[in-house]
Amino acid sequence: RGCVREDFRGFDARTGRLLWTFHVIPEEGEFGADTWGGGSLAESGDLGSWCCLSADDELGYVYVPLSAPTSAYYGGHRPGDNLFSNSLVALDAATGERVWHFQMVHHDIWEYDTVGPPVLGRIHVDGRPIDAVMQASKTAFLYTFDRRTGEPVWPIEEVEVPQSTVPGEATSPTQPIPSRPPAFDRQGVTPEDLIDFTPEIRERALALADSLVMGPLFTPPMERGTAEGKIGTYVIPGAWGAGNWNTGAFDPETGVYYAVSHTLPNVWSLSENSEPGEMEFGTQGGWPRAEIEGLPLVKPPWGRITAIDMNRGEHLWMAANGDGPNDHPLLEGLDLPPLGNANRPAPLVTGSLLFIGEGSNAVIGTPDTHWGTTFRAYDKATGEVVWETELPSGTTGGPMTYVHEGKQYIVVAVGGSEQPAEYVALGLP
Repeated sequence: RGCVREDFRGFDARTGRLLWTFHVIPEEGEFGADTWGGGSLAESGDLGSWCCLSADDELGYVYVPLSAPTSAYYGGHRPGDNLFSNSLVALDAATGERVWHFQMVHHDIWEYDTVGPPVLGRIHVDGRPIDAVMQASKTAFLYTFDRRTGEPVWPIEEVEVPQSTVPGEATSPTQPIPSRPPAFDRQGVTPEDLIDFTPEIRERALALADSLVMGPLFTPPMERGTAEGKIGTYVIPGAWGAGNWNTGAFDPETGVYYAVSHTLPNVWSLSENSEPGEMEFGTQGGWPRAEIEGLPLVKPPWGRITAIDMNRGEHLWMAANGDGPNDHPLLEGLDLPPLGNANRPAPLVTGSLLFIGEGSNAVIGTPDTHWGTTFRAYDKATGEVVWETELPSGTTGGPMTYVHEGKQYIVVAVGGSEQPAEYVALGLP
């Protein structure tokens, strides 16, 4: 059960002296300790930051996104909301004191880590300037706060969600749902969401769905063997999220946030464990996903870019990122639009363009057919592709831009499971 806690520490950059430690799982008597029941405070771990931190030099705050607790799919041993898991925490950079926090998922059993970078930017809502922090989530929500106070820019409501029937589990009765902006990717699944490229594909999709428990966002994993004919819960977004480390580029000139996401579901079920020291229930399934000869079960796009006006909390446009597996044998002869690659490329926004690749098969969790070597420039105002080129392999990191001797360049990291890791520099006209 035990797992290392990934506490945060501040050091003097000149001397290396330790200045402070922030306990991601509170110690006895600290704020939040009462959100860990059943003695779990002493044995739980994880809660690190999978991605980057952000800092406001003027405020002296550092913003820390934190991950899920041990174990990410069964929490019967840790009743309660489990602070500061799945939270964005603002710390005083000088002292390590918590200034404010917000927990995006209570008592996580889906591995919905807060994994994206906290993006800082000024927005204008109802004519009022707000220095905001925008936190993308695996659940496809973009949580937006006044970064000084932690107050939500738009209301966030606690909404009732489905409850687990796994013995010993104690899921939270509600989860925090933002009123704005709308979700930037698919959440939950119904039969209407299943692929229907052809009648045969539709029939196969419905037959496969019959073996799955389907429902809205936050539908919990089922106990294996308790529902006749069901092999697991179809969880969407899956553990790789809709958003991930790559999600988010903000344009300070227009106040538009560009969310890059993928639709990559999992199938999860839980089985009872008998091994000493293990969780009472462990995960079964999850990988591979429920697919039809490699085609995702739900409709595309499977990778997308969503432009969000953060001054109004509204979507401006959505575009599929990449062609996706449109050359699949089951799709032969069909005239299809871009289907999107279920991958995790990072974007770069400039004065008029948004640059992004198609991801790489070096990225963990990538389906075999959901990456590519095309690097594109989109019109940031419309989502139209205005230029593209082929790279030696898929993109593995975010692009960056610089000017040398009056010429602008775009540099991006590329690589693959069988290709070398390298940088490619592209000169702009």
